[in-house]
Parts: sequence; C-alpha cells; structure tokens
Amino acid sequence: MKIEKDTVVSLRYKVAEANGKLIEESKEPMVYLHGGYDNTLPKIEAALEGQEPGFQATLQLSPEDAFGMRDESLVRTIPKKEFPPGVKVGGQLEGRTDSGEPHVFHVMKIKGDTVHLDGNHPLAGRELKFTIKVIGVRSATAEEIAHKHVHGEHGHHH
Repeated sequence: MKIEKDTVVSLRYKVAEANGKLIEESKEPMVYLHGGYDNTLPKIEAALEGQEPGFQATLQLSPEDAFGMRDESLVRTIPKKEFPPGVKVGGQLEGRTDSGEPHVFHVMKIKGDTVHLDGNHPLAGRELKFTIKVIGVRSATAEEIAHKHVHGEHGHHH
C-alpha cells in the first residue's frame, strides 16, 4: 500500500546533528496519521508521500524545516519562590508567551533563587539529519481520521 492522505504510517527513525552525531533513535516504531494533520514535520511527510514499506531516506533539514529558529523571547528567568516545591531541571511547566498565549516551558537550570526556563523546542535552531525507514502502511480508521491521530499500538490511547 502506498502512503497517501489518511493512511497510517509506521517508521523507524534516527535524528542526528548535521555532522552525523546521533541525537535520538527510535526504539519503537513511530506511527502517525499521514495527510496534513501536523503529526510529523511537513518535509518528512512530503518525502514519504507515494512511498511504500521498505522506503528509506535521509533528509537534511534546515532549522526552519525542522523545529524552527530559536526565539529568545521564550527564554525566561523567574524567581524560584514563584514555583511550587519540587521544581526540577528537565521538568515542564505551562506558562504564557509575551502575547498571553499558553505555552510549555522547559526548566533548563536552577541557579540560587532563580529558575531558568526555555520555551523553545530543545532542537530549535539546529540543522538536523533525519534517517527514516517505512516499515508499514495501512488505511486509517474513520475514528482516527475524525480524531486526526492514530489510535492503538504506538499511537494515542483515549
């Protein structure tokens, strides 16, 4: 079966820096609903369109095509007393952008009485190399299409 709108794609992937240094490798297959549902990066989805199981590719993506450029307005330093007890480096908190939109921030470091937060994706601003291999393609269910994501094994569970 070919990858097209409303198919469920299973793939293995590796993400590396532009110089080839491995950042992440899938232990379990990544499974997503194909067809413009924002379930994977648009350049990856475009490369997979019309392909079949067994297809492999390595894509070099600019920051704009991967996780975007860094936005320094999403970096915050907040007094530790404004956080609940137990705030830890690596944690995530929902806060607000300068325009008041809800946004997830990562706790980058805690130094003395201040907590350093970053609302950028950890890979923002970096050129990345994605190696992908399609291991399966199936038709999506009506429920998956309605919910705009995959259900069941390696997908979303309600």
